[in-house]
Amino acid sequence: MEKHKCGWCIGNTLYENYHDKEWGVPVRDDRTLFEFLILECFQAGLSWITILKKRENFRAAFDNFDYEKIALYDENKKAQLLENAGIIRNKLKVNATITNAIAFMEVQQAYGSFSTYIWDFIDQEPIINTIKNYKEGPANTTLSDKISKDLKKRGFKFVGSTVVYAYMQAIGMVNDHEINCFRYSEV
Repeated sequence: MEKHKCGWCIGNTLYENYHDKEWGVPVRDDRTLFEFLILECFQAGLSWITILKKRENFRAAFDNFDYEKIALYDENKKAQLLENAGIIRNKLKVNATITNAIAFMEVQQAYGSFSTYIWDFIDQEPIINTIKNYKEGPANTTLSDKISKDLKKRGFKFVGSTVVYAYMQAIGMVNDHEINCFRYSEV
C-alpha cells in the first residue's frame, strides 16, 4: 500500500524525493541553512521544481554553498555565474547571494551560528501546523513578516515574507505537511 503524501509533490519523482527526504526536516547545520536560503532567494518568482532541477548546478557554480568563498566573489566570478546556463542567470539574485553570504557570516559572529539566530525566533522548537490540504497552507505569516524584516535590517536581499515562509517550511521551522501525509508525524 502506498503512503499518502502532500498533494503538492505528487506526480513528479524529483518533487516526491525532496518531499520524502528533506522538506520540513529540522535543519541546524549552517551550511545547509545557507544553501536553502540561497535556493529560496533564487526561487522568488519561479517554481520550486525549477530550482530543484538546477540544484546540483547551483552547488557546483556556488562552491557547494561555501558562504566564506561566496563572500569573496569578484566581478570575474559574477560574470562567470551570469554566463552559466545551468543556474538562474539573474544579476540581482547573483549579487544578493554575495551580499547574503556576508550578512550570514555577520549573523554567525553575533549569535555564534546562523542556526541559533534563525531558530531563536521560535524558541528552537518547530511549529506544528494542522493543514488538511496543502492549498489551505499560508504563503506567509506574521512570524515570516517579522523574520523578513529582521533579515532585511541585517542587510539580506530577496528575503520577503513569502520567501522566508517557504524557507521556514524547507528547514523544518514549521511542519506544513498535510496531517494525513506519512511525513507529518515523522518530522
